[in-house]
Amino acid sequence: MPQYMDVHHEMKGITGDQLKQAHQADLAIEKEEGVHFERAWADPQSGTVYCLSEAPSAEAVQRVHERAGHRADEVHPVPLTV
Repeated sequence: MPQYMDVHHEMKGITGDQLKQAHQADLAIEKEEGVHFERAWADPQSGTVYCLSEAPSAEAVQRVHERAGHRADEVHPVPLTV
């Protein structure tokens, strides 16, 4: 299944607990869209959050994030990894 990296901006000051809660909200509904969120990273200072997922499409990733209450600002395919 294709992988995607999505980016959230404007999350300045996010805490570890808040990141975990947001990730858990995605995990709670991901199967309904055929998505699996693998990991999330955050830079509280810049307010940037990154999420790596496997999904049938970028639109499916965005639907999960929207339903969980934190729409992604960008969703990028990740066609190559090492």
